Amino acid sequence: MAFHGAGRQQTVCGDLFPGSELGHKYFCVSSSCGAPSTGLSATPCLAGPTAPAGTPRHPTALGGSAGGGAAVPQPYSNPASEVPSPAEMEPDRPIGYGAFGVVWSVTDPRDGRKVALKKMPNVFQNLVSCKRVFRELRMLCFFKHDNVLSALDILQPPQIDCFEEIYVITELMQSDLHKVIVSPQPLTTDHIKVFLYQILRGLKYLHSAGILHRDIKPGNLLVNSNCLLKICDFGLARVEEPDPSRHMTQEVVTQYYRAPEVLMGCRHYGSAIDVWSVGCIFAELLGRRILFQAQSPIQQSQNELFLISFLLRVMLLKLSSLTRTATDLIAWTEGPAAKEGESPVAKEGGSRR
Repeated sequence: MAFHGAGRQQTVCGDLFPGSELGHKYFCVSSSCGAPSTGLSATPCLAGPTAPAGTPRHPTALGGSAGGGAAVPQPYSNPASEVPSPAEMEPDRPIGYGAFGVVWSVTDPRDGRKVALKKMPNVFQNLVSCKRVFRELRMLCFFKHDNVLSALDILQPPQIDCFEEIYVITELMQSDLHKVIVSPQPLTTDHIKVFLYQILRGLKYLHSAGILHRDIKPGNLLVNSNCLLKICDFGLARVEEPDPSRHMTQEVVTQYYRAPEVLMGCRHYGSAIDVWSVGCIFAELLGRRILFQAQSPIQQSQNELFLISFLLRVMLLKLSSLTRTATDLIAWTEGPAAKEGESPVAKEGGSRR
């Protein structure tokens, strides 16, 4: 759906990003096709990030807006009177593979639009599979937000009392953040700001409802050529556990984006583990490489703790003792002294105390 006139454009952007100068600046720029001009031109020009009419909004979207309260789950309802079978969907191309199954770009025979069809195989193979599928379906169906992927429909199996796979129709996105990072596509500061803004906005919506995603990584952040971003893959998501005595799953989050408390074996954690993952993604967007790329969880925790201790030492120094330049610090972190764990800043600061 394209914008029609500057007034319409500002109204839509005001709904998507209430009270946010960042949203207006980077999403409300006219172009020849009515889409925001972002410079991410590796994919076709699309219409602006408009949302379906009646879609519930987060009452306290990141960036500031009036009102408060937590996100309220929205009941799922299928507006279509006839639900097509998987055989009736016209396949276009596969867009994703993994342990979860396969995702195809298909054409919906009811209205001819392009959507994503996700096949979840062996849903009743074991209790873990059942729980993961149930969690993901619940998240996809009950939460409606501009930066969170939602289900458009769930295809009814041929035999309701005997089936092993589930087909879910979701919004079709062009790519994911991992593919953007490893591509030659240049990323400006504006790109990074917009991506980070939307990740935090979507997470705030989930966290306000007490939901932990537990697998935030570039591959689970879908993007379009207009830089619209949506969080996906809720197979590991769960409700935050208020009771510290109850244990939670330790093997969560892809290793490179795993928070220190999870690496150290903590059996109870909160939304901070998602925020840590966002920080790792922020650094990856800036450097175009994984921040903590270790061969094992032990080495991963050592790398993270080393960086944390280094940053804490720098922060504790008095401003008058910071005589080394940023170039010196970068040279040290890439040199042999870094492997020995000795910080030149901390050493110099200690002599001045």
